[in-house]
Amino acid sequence: MSILEAFKDQEIFVTGASGFVGKALVEKLLRSCPTLGRIYVLMRPKKGQDIEERLQLQWETKLYERLRKEQPNARSKLVAIAGDVEQLGLGISEADLERLKNVNIVYHSAASVRFDDPLRTAILMNTRGTHELIKLALGWQKLKTFVHVSTTYANPSILDLEERVYPPLADWRTTIKLAETYDEETLNIYNLKYGNFQPNTYTFTKSLAEQIVNDYRDQLPIFIFRPSIVVSTIDDPMPGWADNFNGPTGLLVACGTGILRSQNCDPNVKTDFVPADVVTRTLVTAAYKFISEAKLWQERRAKGEETETYVVNCATSNISPITMGEVIEIGKTFIRQNPFEKTLWLPGGSMTTCPVLHFIRFCTMHLLMAVVVDTLLRLYNEKPFLMKLQRRIFAAFSALQVFAMTEWHFQNNNFRALHDLVPDNEKATFGFMQHANINYVNFFQHGIRGAKEFLLKESPNSSNAARYRMKIFYVLDYLCRGIAYSILLRLIYKFLVSLW
Repeated sequence: MSILEAFKDQEIFVTGASGFVGKALVEKLLRSCPTLGRIYVLMRPKKGQDIEERLQLQWETKLYERLRKEQPNARSKLVAIAGDVEQLGLGISEADLERLKNVNIVYHSAASVRFDDPLRTAILMNTRGTHELIKLALGWQKLKTFVHVSTTYANPSILDLEERVYPPLADWRTTIKLAETYDEETLNIYNLKYGNFQPNTYTFTKSLAEQIVNDYRDQLPIFIFRPSIVVSTIDDPMPGWADNFNGPTGLLVACGTGILRSQNCDPNVKTDFVPADVVTRTLVTAAYKFISEAKLWQERRAKGEETETYVVNCATSNISPITMGEVIEIGKTFIRQNPFEKTLWLPGGSMTTCPVLHFIRFCTMHLLMAVVVDTLLRLYNEKPFLMKLQRRIFAAFSALQVFAMTEWHFQNNNFRALHDLVPDNEKATFGFMQHANINYVNFFQHGIRGAKEFLLKESPNSSNAARYRMKIFYVLDYLCRGIAYSILLRLIYKFLVSLW
């Protein structure tokens, strides 16, 4: 059975369809599986827009441009379902539950990926939300597979992560009860202790969600899919597409605009990035595996056989490794060749593992620049913004500190094996190992162009004015460095003379 045949006439339910991975997944399913039945997407009204308006706006984005050209009628297969993952029963009405009763495939990718979320919010969203969806899925008699999207960082204390479920950090039932009983302030007091000193509420609550999946493994055809840091696309449906500043994209943009000058992290740490199109192809292929083995799963269930939870670590650092230092150097090279339209200084930035040196750099290069820029803006009756932005950057990097200084190794035998399940005539469409060995120079070059086009809303190619400003910044940067070094040498000279 081919993948196209497996997905033919299937009804699919996707949570998190408005998120980074969810958007890319929906586009891939509609474009590459044109004979599927329907895709139901869970959405909630937001910023004065109802769910139909939000879905239509998503359909009209650049990501779906190729799909609109190749299959203009595919929009009719997208159905919005009103709901909220934080609510009991996902907040889905009885009428909509009736529409979902024939669902065959579930992709649960909804989650709060904010590292600084209050514990109560993260539990209700990431942990209880998973349980609520599983309870609904138990009533869907035609369900063939349930894909729970987790993260390779759900067990951050495990530096060599296998494709299996690890012992729980806490009891998920008790944790949900606590979130339903106590207020946000009370739970935050016990956050670190109760969360077993996990780096943030995101990793803690995602690890609990994995425990829920594990407990229902014999009642549902369910498995865990763990992507690492999801970054922009390689080429499917277009090179360099991204819709957020997470991961290296935000790092390169901050360095490229001259805002970020110093980072307290280890430049030699190998970081795991996985392109969004590799993630979507693997999601489709993993679901195909479970659909193909549906009868086998039913036979095991009928016999009462216990099985281990199937886990896929969608990670590529052992296939195409790269360090954070290399990312910055590649980024600086191409950003200076193709600069952003709005820059405050010469693109740069450096890394250090010394917190004292980073603090000195932060005060002199970040805060001092913010004071100068904001003062000039006030003099011209413009709204100051840089100091506020620097505070946000400082808070964000503080939350990411453990990830910037730690190297993980993700075993991915199941991930690799999925590629071999793809029929030869479908490998160009659904295979992913041909993309897993990433040429990072080309990849980040496309990623920078994508950041300009999709995130900063600029032309992917720099204007002459932007290139001219870059030349001016080169001169000013060398001039300022020369002045600073001259002053420093003069102070050292006076100090040495005073000793004599």
